[in-house]
Amino acid sequence: MAGDAPHLLVVDDDVRLRALLHRYLADNGFRVTEAGSAEDARARLKGLAFDLIILDIMMPGESGDTLTESLRRESTVPILLLSAMGEPENRIAGLEKGADDYLTKPFEPRELLLRVATILRRARAEPAAPRALSLGTLSFHPASRELRKGDRLVRLTSGETELLCLLARHAGRPVSRERLSQSAALADSTRAVDVQINRLRRKIEPDPRAPRYLLTVWGVGYTLRPD
Repeated sequence: MAGDAPHLLVVDDDVRLRALLHRYLADNGFRVTEAGSAEDARARLKGLAFDLIILDIMMPGESGDTLTESLRRESTVPILLLSAMGEPENRIAGLEKGADDYLTKPFEPRELLLRVATILRRARAEPAAPRALSLGTLSFHPASRELRKGDRLVRLTSGETELLCLLARHAGRPVSRERLSQSAALADSTRAVDVQINRLRRKIEPDPRAPRYLLTVWGVGYTLRPD
């Protein structure tokens, strides 16, 4: 197998499923490393770099969503959550923790491949996230997805976070309303993007009526211009 093939970490306490995923993904050109628990995954992450983590939520000990939340404080590695819980609130909770996608068990192996390919393609297309952006008295940390004022955390909704992460990756360049809508899963509603941007301005701008950092690019969308 080519050494530059994407390297995936499969984390699941179900030995049989883990082995099946390993074999299927390897047969489709991926390098695969297994972990049977969150603790095991942490040990693997200390010594290896991965292009994507496929992570089961329901595991003994530390759960997958808790591990996701923890990893997001220090890493931008893409995460695909697997879960038998398929209700919308479960999916939303997983995405709010910082996951890139959420797949409900049981699933078709081909769908898993498509989800993995989509996440990897998106990760390659996006510029690397900056370490931190200065916005006056505030700072935004894309790796941990946190907006801070000194040591105080400024609360963001999941939609606001997704918008700010995308704008941070393209800092200084305009991002279309359509692109922002897709990123924040706003049902392709550009009007919803405008509403979210106005809310973000109230949290970021010294004077939301005269934006300094989150600017409108007329006819295109918005741009983030940090200090």
